[in-house]
Amino acid sequence: MDTSAFQKINDLLEKNDKVAIAVGKNPTLDDMAAALSLYLSFKQINKQVTIVSPTNPIVELSNLVGIDKVKSSLEGDSGDLIVSFPYQDRQIEKVSYNLDEEAHQLHIIVKAGEAGLQFDEKDVQFRRSGGLPKLLFILGTQRLTELESLFDANALKETTVVNIDNNQANQRFGEIVMVSPDFSSLSEQIGNLLMVLDLPIDQDTAQNLLAGISQATENFQSPQTSYIAFEIAAMLMRKGAKRTQGYAQARVQQQNRAPFSSPQPQPQPQRQSPAELQQRLSQELKAMQQQRGEPRRAQFPQSRPNQNTMPNSPQQINPIQQPVRGSVQNDQQPEPPSDWLEPKVYKGSTPL
Repeated sequence: MDTSAFQKINDLLEKNDKVAIAVGKNPTLDDMAAALSLYLSFKQINKQVTIVSPTNPIVELSNLVGIDKVKSSLEGDSGDLIVSFPYQDRQIEKVSYNLDEEAHQLHIIVKAGEAGLQFDEKDVQFRRSGGLPKLLFILGTQRLTELESLFDANALKETTVVNIDNNQANQRFGEIVMVSPDFSSLSEQIGNLLMVLDLPIDQDTAQNLLAGISQATENFQSPQTSYIAFEIAAMLMRKGAKRTQGYAQARVQQQNRAPFSSPQPQPQPQRQSPAELQQRLSQELKAMQQQRGEPRRAQFPQSRPNQNTMPNSPQQINPIQQPVRGSVQNDQQPEPPSDWLEPKVYKGSTPL
């Protein structure tokens, strides 16, 4: 950025007391925050400053300090008031006025002529002359057509235009051009301007600028956030600005937040009898074995076998019984001798 532009602006501020600030139609929160911050700073150095926009501010901008000062005309409070209405020959005989001191009102009387007045109240126009500024700051506007009827080249031919923007697509109009895409927000660009020119930054001005930076940088989470944004934000917080949650971010968080619901009571398990529990476990075990493809194991007998009876085949042997020590485990087990259950007397190999 050309540093000589700061010196030119400083010289213009010293020479001109009447200043105007303009933003294009449908300004963003960053655009309006930057413009209002410049307006508040100029007010503190006793400048006759006017801030204008071709469109009315939306609700999203209502929290900015000074938003009620935005007007729709560049002509400020000074200058002559001109009342205009259609006129044809013999419609008006004379114009006079009288002053109502009790009501503190001035009445302008237009006396109708022979042809009578042929216009309505809606045809009467009011404007000021001589109230146009000598120094005009245009913020965040890529082209002059975005100002619509606010900018009249013939009426502003003696006005110095300062073009401040951070958009590369800006057409670079005006006598002083300060267009730099290095800034991630217009508010940080205005904050830098106020610091360089040593213009006052009170708490309201700082709060507006911080709100604009936060909105333009998505609460400092955008990859395009410049290092200057953090430096300016730190300075603004030292001036008393407070970080607040942006409207858009709060709306996204509200949409993502799950609706509150009271915890549902967990159903208590029903008490089962031992027989029912054993049956349920058996069914679950069968289901698991079928899923795994494992062979079904023999079921435990419902009653213990008679000790005086001997199984006739290996398939009837209880699977939990251990094999007899010393016996040969073949595929087919031999039948036991007939005296297997009778008591035996041990006979040693040596005489007693």
